[in-house]
Amino acid sequence: MAGMSKKERQAALLQLLEDKPFVTDEDLARQFEVSVQTIRLDRLALGIPEVRERIKAIAETKQTELRSLEGTEVIGQLIELSLNEMAISIFDVEPEHVFAKTKIARGHHIFAQANSLAVAVINADVVLTRTANVRFIRPGRLGERLVCKALVTSNDPERSHVSVITRSGDETVFSGEFVVVKMGLDLVNGGLES
Repeated sequence: MAGMSKKERQAALLQLLEDKPFVTDEDLARQFEVSVQTIRLDRLALGIPEVRERIKAIAETKQTELRSLEGTEVIGQLIELSLNEMAISIFDVEPEHVFAKTKIARGHHIFAQANSLAVAVINADVVLTRTANVRFIRPGRLGERLVCKALVTSNDPERSHVSVITRSGDETVFSGEFVVVKMGLDLVNGGLES
């Protein structure tokens, strides 16, 4: 893409970010064969926020669609949701998520992202995990962006089966098969009062 005029590059940048809103400035700079600073200036000229702000804006709109969880209960940023079908979240591994010595993500954070997504994708008042058959395929690492995708593979009135895959780039980090059960608020409240 070298040799494009500024106007051509900005038009191409706008189209690319419309199709793939989560591309980083560094990735854009490589793709357009310009400096990161040039990409930042182009984004500013076009009124396009940085990737974290783009993720946050999309996550806020998706959280309003949740039924079984509050938005803050989903681990990571919810970026796509079709209830009873599929959901996607992004989790950036930061220093507080890793072991200090190895910079490897603590497994409970990776599991929590997958488990919360398996629950969030279900259209019911209350959804609880009954079983989880999980596999940690490789460690998550400091600085990685983990993209978790949940697919509902079966859904009946009482329970659902949800397959979850977490990736970093093209590499699979985690996979799981979750069985979740659905309850009405009346059952939960009745059970709590007994």
